[in-house]
Amino acid sequence: MMKQIEKIYGNDFGMAFYWKREEAVLTEKVQFVFKEMGFYFTVSEMEEFTAYIEDSAAKNRCCANCEMKNGCVKFLLKTPCSQIDLAVSMTELNSIQDLVKGTLFKISMKEYVAGVGRN
Repeated sequence: MMKQIEKIYGNDFGMAFYWKREEAVLTEKVQFVFKEMGFYFTVSEMEEFTAYIEDSAAKNRCCANCEMKNGCVKFLLKTPCSQIDLAVSMTELNSIQDLVKGTLFKISMKEYVAGVGRN
């Protein structure tokens, strides 16, 4: 299976990658896999998802002194797919945020190095 994908970024919670077809890397969308789910997003959808994540984080940061360490309460996280919301804990939200932001960072760095950053 690993020959059919090109990994972009991963953490303990999930992974983001491009699919390959006949040795060509399909960079139009990124496949995210976490929580036994997969999402196939464009860069603009990832940016939209980042905004939803940041909004949810701001609204749900009520666990600072909690003994459960942000792992008990579940709340709905909007996705760029209007029909799908995810039930996540604050710990899961932080992992999803790292996954999405890390992926966007890696994509931006690769574009910079291949474009403007070339001398």
